[in-house]
Amino acid sequence: MQSLYSFLRSSPIKRAPGGIFGGIASGIARQYGWRVSYVRIAMLLSFLLPFIGLPLYLVLWLLLPKTDGSIALEQLLRHR
Repeated sequence: MQSLYSFLRSSPIKRAPGGIFGGIASGIARQYGWRVSYVRIAMLLSFLLPFIGLPLYLVLWLLLPKTDGSIALEQLLRHR
């Protein structure tokens, strides 16, 4: 699992602090230089697609590291 966490920490996209609902849209917007409002709108529209939007968002929330390097999946498994 440590190799997976190391790989995830090397991702250029990080969950941004102070973002809404986990900072995923903020992190994507920051990485690519896009406006965060456009990314949020795209994510909201993806929620209209059955079995794609919300599950993808949850997976991203679990796997994308925060800017401090912490990963939600790692923290959840550690507390078990």
